[in-house]
Amino acid sequence: MSETPNSPILTSAPAQPPVDSSPPPSYVKLAMRNMVKKGSKSLYHFALTTVGLLSLLLGLAYLTR
Repeated sequence: MSETPNSPILTSAPAQPPVDSSPPPSYVKLAMRNMVKKGSKSLYHFALTTVGLLSLLLGLAYLTR
């Protein structure tokens, strides 16, 4: 028997580790874990964002009165 180009060639596949059936962690869970790990840096950025957003809104309110 000769091999034809389209005939399947049987090879032994390497053993794969068992697949974890649990779903991957959600984006929110990963973000919370990252925030806890970074500590005060996250709080500093949150405060900076809050102050920046409030100043932007107050500036726009002042300009459009």
